[in-house]
Amino acid sequence: MSKRLKICINTGGGDAPGLNAVIEAVTMAAHHRSWEVYGIKSGYSGLLNTNEIVRLTPKVVDGIAIQGGTILGSTNKGNPFRMPVCNVAGECEERDLSDKVIENFNRLGFDALVSVGGDGSMDIAHRFAQKGIPVIGVPKAIDNDLGGTELTFGFDTATGIATEAIDRLHSTAKSHDRIMVVEVMGRDAGFIALNSGISGNADVILIPEIPFDINKVCAHLMDNELNGRKYGIVVVAEGATPVGGDVVTKGDGELGRQHVVLGGIAEYVAAEIAARTGKDTRSLVLGHLQRGGSPTTFDRLLALRFGAAAVRAIEAGKFGHMVALKSTEIALVPMEKALSADKRVDPKGDTVLTARDMDISFGD
Repeated sequence: MSKRLKICINTGGGDAPGLNAVIEAVTMAAHHRSWEVYGIKSGYSGLLNTNEIVRLTPKVVDGIAIQGGTILGSTNKGNPFRMPVCNVAGECEERDLSDKVIENFNRLGFDALVSVGGDGSMDIAHRFAQKGIPVIGVPKAIDNDLGGTELTFGFDTATGIATEAIDRLHSTAKSHDRIMVVEVMGRDAGFIALNSGISGNADVILIPEIPFDINKVCAHLMDNELNGRKYGIVVVAEGATPVGGDVVTKGDGELGRQHVVLGGIAEYVAAEIAARTGKDTRSLVLGHLQRGGSPTTFDRLLALRFGAAAVRAIEAGKFGHMVALKSTEIALVPMEKALSADKRVDPKGDTVLTARDMDISFGD
């Protein structure tokens, strides 16, 4: 593909450290080929309201790889296939505005779209690919729950932040003989809780893939006390559930049950531990701290590699594919393959077995 192309890039879903690195790499790699690059703001909003499109040049993106967040903005409520549209009375309904996106994409003369996001964003990109838009996907998720790639950028940074917080809690928990319950992100996948919990020397790790029995959690903490460890660290993913129970939520989101807002599992677990053991137990929610700040070296480099690989994929005409990390190399996988199976913690996998060998309980 030798002609001068006009491409665009958007970032969707929750923000993650490394998004700006992808934007910089795509812009620089495209500039190297004398292509034009445009940023679509707030997911697909810029292709519905075309005043939200910005030209990206080497000067605009210079040095943004070290910054957290995304200069293009992001949204997890902007699915053009189910876009909320409200009337003057405040009544809202979901409409399919995907044809409008395609119309504007073609009218603006774009040759390709680089879509950066997690499973939801990748599903939208795949649907647009099926409707004729030339799309290359770039996987992003701090939860590391997107299939087709061994790792997504954002995960290493989020896990590092969680681990540092756990490290800091040891001294205060030990000083007061307290049990500290730390809630980390992880709606459906417990990779952040698992990796930070092991690295942070936690006593208990609770993840969505392994329903927990609170009595077994308490028994493990009390056994530790009998053996001289009078304090405890419990790491719990926001989507962890008790046996036979459901996720703890803060209520439905703006669009109803399908957008429930998770949160509160740490407070629930802390209250149950305190009631059953009599121990002074406190809870802490890390929340969006895990999404913020500069990406780690690993995430920064992975995002830059993904961005440059996306431009090479456009050059090769490999549309409908997602860039992915396979072993140590960047590869292309069909979007439908990446979306065919969600990635989850393997309860029988090496990392879980390592935790059990280190006498860490999963409450099962």
